[in-house]
Amino acid sequence: MTTGVSPQGLRYAVRRSGRAVAYCALTIGCGTADEAGYPAGTAHFTEHTIFRGTRHKSASAINSYLDRLGGELNAYTTKEEIVLHATVLKEDWEKAARLLFELATEATFPDSEIETERGVVLDEIISYKDNPAEDVYDRFESLLFDGTPLGTPILGTTSSVKKITPQMLRNFVAEKFTAGKMVFSVVADVDEAVLEKRVLKLISTVGFSSASPVQAKASEKAPAVEPFHKTIDKRHHEVNAVIGSLAPSLYEMPDRLVCAMLANILGGPASNSLLNKELREKRGWVYGIECSYTQYAKTGIVAISFGCDKPNMEACQKAIGKILNRLMDTPFTDAQLKAYRKQLLGQLAISSEAGEAQCLSMGKSMLSWGSIMSPEQTREAIEAITPEQLQKMARRLFAPDRLSSLVYL
Repeated sequence: MTTGVSPQGLRYAVRRSGRAVAYCALTIGCGTADEAGYPAGTAHFTEHTIFRGTRHKSASAINSYLDRLGGELNAYTTKEEIVLHATVLKEDWEKAARLLFELATEATFPDSEIETERGVVLDEIISYKDNPAEDVYDRFESLLFDGTPLGTPILGTTSSVKKITPQMLRNFVAEKFTAGKMVFSVVADVDEAVLEKRVLKLISTVGFSSASPVQAKASEKAPAVEPFHKTIDKRHHEVNAVIGSLAPSLYEMPDRLVCAMLANILGGPASNSLLNKELREKRGWVYGIECSYTQYAKTGIVAISFGCDKPNMEACQKAIGKILNRLMDTPFTDAQLKAYRKQLLGQLAISSEAGEAQCLSMGKSMLSWGSIMSPEQTREAIEAITPEQLQKMARRLFAPDRLSSLVYL
């Protein structure tokens, strides 16, 4: 892997693969938490409407540009990033890269196209409310970060999205989409020296906004720390619930890796995770249960999410409480931790074989730290985690006076 910074200040990471397919991503350091002065949902609306036309291409031309090559073009928005990414045959990676930069720097946001896309986003907001498992998590996160930019819903609200104008979108891009806040990553079966040379040449032709980067205001007010326990009657046949707390940020090392391992042990994707083994496999109380860990620049969130029949709700809560208490009271044995380490390292190795996930991860890492941990560094850090660190993290996350909960009945 080769990384660097272009003369324009744009960071990049290139990696050679043995695949016939190439993956490109443009990661931009602005998201929902950077919307101060704009209606809620502006970042997400920008991501949607950026495909609706540039100085050189119409919306239909953009939509068909990579389709004709058998490729794919996509994007997503988080609390702190907007990511544009593409998948193409390896010989077409430069075409995909040029399109990504054109979208980020030459989008025009034509009025008629914006109104069309506004209807799509409003429908997305409405349909999202019909998915209680996702809606309850978003509401939980908004309550946990209430009063801070991280508490703003990514999609915005129906009323806020209706307030967004094309000029607001142009201003948002001019202010936020600067070279210093962008990372370009590519994974392709091309010699890395050649990749780097062509990437730098491409970047040199791009006309970036001259505006100074606007700093996100997410850190101006600390996230809410007072625990809450709310129940909302949704009159659903199934109960959906989230239990969680604040967690280490992106920049807390080694705590963030300790937290990631603990979340994986507790409710990761494997069927032998503690929560899945007890509540689903043994008891049959839930269809699915997971523990997620999301990291932000200033903080993080660990959340246990599950759905169950109403008669099983109390039993589920008690079972989860017992498991959390066990994690806080009893450290893992060396044999247990050895097995958990191997499981996590195996999961990471398998996920690293997915080219798109690798490309997106490279962009995120460069944006956050300006560097990318090698597999050897990651292994060394994970193998250094001790039972005492995991127990200490469990007490930090799951002490009763730290936990919050939200239940949709």
